[in-house]
Amino acid sequence: MTDHILRPAMSVEGAPEWPGATWIGILDIAELAADPEPGSGDSSGDDPTMTEAVCVAPASDGFGRARILIRDGLAPVHFVEAPLDDGRVRLPLPSRSAPGPDAPADIPLPPMSVVLCTRERPDHLRGALASLLLVDHPDFEIIVVDNAPTTDATELVVAEVSDDRVRRIVEPVAGLSSARNAGLRAARHEFVAYTDDDVVADPGWLRGLALGFSRSDDVVCVCGTVPSGELRTLPQAYFDWRVSWADNLEPRVYSMATPPEDVPLFPFQVGVYGTGANFAIRRDAAIALGAFDERLGAGTRTRGGEDLDMFFRVLVGGHSLATEPSSIIWHRHRSDNDALLSQARGYGVGLGAWLTKVAVTREHRRLAFSVLRRRRRAVARAGAAYGAIAAPPPEFLSSVPPSVGRVEVFSVLAGPSALWREGRRRRARARRVPASTHRAGQHS
Repeated sequence: MTDHILRPAMSVEGAPEWPGATWIGILDIAELAADPEPGSGDSSGDDPTMTEAVCVAPASDGFGRARILIRDGLAPVHFVEAPLDDGRVRLPLPSRSAPGPDAPADIPLPPMSVVLCTRERPDHLRGALASLLLVDHPDFEIIVVDNAPTTDATELVVAEVSDDRVRRIVEPVAGLSSARNAGLRAARHEFVAYTDDDVVADPGWLRGLALGFSRSDDVVCVCGTVPSGELRTLPQAYFDWRVSWADNLEPRVYSMATPPEDVPLFPFQVGVYGTGANFAIRRDAAIALGAFDERLGAGTRTRGGEDLDMFFRVLVGGHSLATEPSSIIWHRHRSDNDALLSQARGYGVGLGAWLTKVAVTREHRRLAFSVLRRRRRAVARAGAAYGAIAAPPPEFLSSVPPSVGRVEVFSVLAGPSALWREGRRRRARARRVPASTHRAGQHS
């Protein structure tokens, strides 16, 4: 009898740096059931009522724990955490006869354009592209948007790829929204999926997005799940604790026509939807909404918020937004304190900039006042919860700077000024440079 070998979420970049370092992997119980001789506890691999399995976590030296995504085919079931003993982990398993989450089965699989925005990170890009080329979908293209390049590093990485599905375009104006818009304009297909360069795409990523679009005729945006792919440092663990979109395994459809009771600040509670590392949107809807706000996003003074802004505008524009757990992108969080502090500052400024945009838009401001009047207690609880970010849990205090939470919270106050200054800079540039000069893009 042999032990079942788990699939790692992504390669580990370095040795574990704290006792609680957690190895991340995947176990497909459909594969386990088909294995004629898996290592198991209570029952064998072909028994649908099997309750336990002993599995091998490859390249897990130095890790004391494992976090495993249990899935049934492409359908995620739940995450399990358990101790590692000599590279092995004992996992409780669900019964396959029990009803589980929806899975991408007999659904339409439309052609998709994948847009990957990057700037001078060739090593990250190389890994992300390798995973995207293994995605199981019948028809998709990959557009690498080289944003404001200063070297030929991105061009060289794309040139290494001998696959005609991959092409590179250049967006000379720095800023993630500018890059996202360049990809939107270049897309050949109606469904446009976005991801980042510090990720590993699950093979079922695009099939999961297609399932999200199939959940309702008026869904124009789908947000997938972005679990942590590496937890070898305390800064990574802190970020994993902080974010709300890393382990969401509940498919939902959000709409202004049916406000969810359990999201009291809807549609302003944008953190429940997803993040820019994994979402897709209908091209015509995005263009009709005015595309991405180029004052927002990494690479600008606002440093973020462009994804939150788009999700919000989809909803208040009368469309539906779906969250789809079977669409998975594994993310590598910042692994050191300096990068974590920078990211916290960016999240805070971006949120503050987006809130400012909401406040100065009349119809959005009226909607906000209406929600505040109806949900005063929920607003107070949300404010207290966000303020609690300023005090990380005790287990992080030995390594993560205690100021990281405060940095994020107080950086929100810099959002209004950042939005105004970025808007002024964009207007000044538009007066100097005709739109056709920097909107045409360069292809390779």
